[in-house]
Amino acid sequence: MDIPVALPLVKRVLLMGTCLCDAIYDDVARATVEVLEHLGLSVEYPAKQTCCGQPAFNSGDWSASRKVARHCAEVFAGDLPVIVPSGSCAAMNRHGNLLQFENSPDPSITSLASRSWEVMDFIFNGLGVKFWPGAFETPTRLAFHRSCHSRGTGTGDAVRALLGSIKNAEIIPFGQSEQCCGFGGTFCVTFPHISGKMGTVKLDHILDAHPDCLVGIDMSCLMHLSGLARVQGRAVPHLHAIQILRNTLQA
Repeated sequence: MDIPVALPLVKRVLLMGTCLCDAIYDDVARATVEVLEHLGLSVEYPAKQTCCGQPAFNSGDWSASRKVARHCAEVFAGDLPVIVPSGSCAAMNRHGNLLQFENSPDPSITSLASRSWEVMDFIFNGLGVKFWPGAFETPTRLAFHRSCHSRGTGTGDAVRALLGSIKNAEIIPFGQSEQCCGFGGTFCVTFPHISGKMGTVKLDHILDAHPDCLVGIDMSCLMHLSGLARVQGRAVPHLHAIQILRNTLQA
């Protein structure tokens, strides 16, 4: 997967809010805007944006997915970076779209792919921010789940470096940390029992490490794991990494 080039002089960005921000995790979008503005950027939110097209793509309905992708590319046209608080949606823009258009390349799709960034990757590798001047009031143990779609990108290293630089933060290891949480987009609907068992195994390892907070960069993974934890009577606080950057600045 190609990595976008660093843009240390960028002043304006476009925000792709994602479906889960729109429907459930609106504070993740809010935190993204607040952090980027704190870094001196102007954030624009195109009002006509919808989905990145990943659900249809993963289900094999590439005809429908291409229509959504073309709309997405139209809405985010131009030359500004497109910032996404989701590793999976960023991967759809940067990788999935190129796959489904590989036999009929579309310049607008290629442009969107080259300008799309997962937000933590953008802050660390795009803007070159290597240290976060925040603090927790008390020592806080963070269990970081790196979702599958962030593999091959700079997101994992970005999260560990930025969160690890926060005063009183400790990123703790846990077993099978590289394993999938079991959500898998439409996989959890098609194979709910397998998905649930995979999530439970992942959750077992996370909770065995006794974290104060479960951290992720994909709201879908956080929703899956926190939902299982709540239903199983062992709820664990969970936050998107960008929320932690925002929250510790306010500490």
